[in-house]
Amino acid sequence: MEDSQGILARFNRLMRDLERGVSTRNCFRPWEVELLLDIQGSDLGTANRRRVLSRYRRAVERRLEEGASQPLKLSEYLAGSRAVALQRTARCVPGAA
Repeated sequence: MEDSQGILARFNRLMRDLERGVSTRNCFRPWEVELLLDIQGSDLGTANRRRVLSRYRRAVERRLEEGASQPLKLSEYLAGSRAVALQRTARCVPGAA
C-alpha cells in the first residue's frame, strides 16, 4: 500500500497529464483508472473545466495531507460542492429553513 505522499505524487502527475491532454504512461493504479473514468463521466463543460479541476485538485491535496487513504472522486467533490452551495442559498433566502 502506498503512503499518502506517494498517492499525492501520483495524483498530481495524473492531473498534470489531464491538463496537458497527453500521458506518456501505460501503467495505472486501479484508483487512477477509477478517477479517470469518473472525470470522463463528469460533464464539466469547456469553460469551467480548468477552474473546476484546479479546485478539485486542491481539495484532494488537502484531504490526502489530512490522512485520507485515497483521492476523492470528482463526482463526490462536485456533489459536496453542490450541497454547500445549496446550504448557502438556503441561508440567504428569507423564510427558508
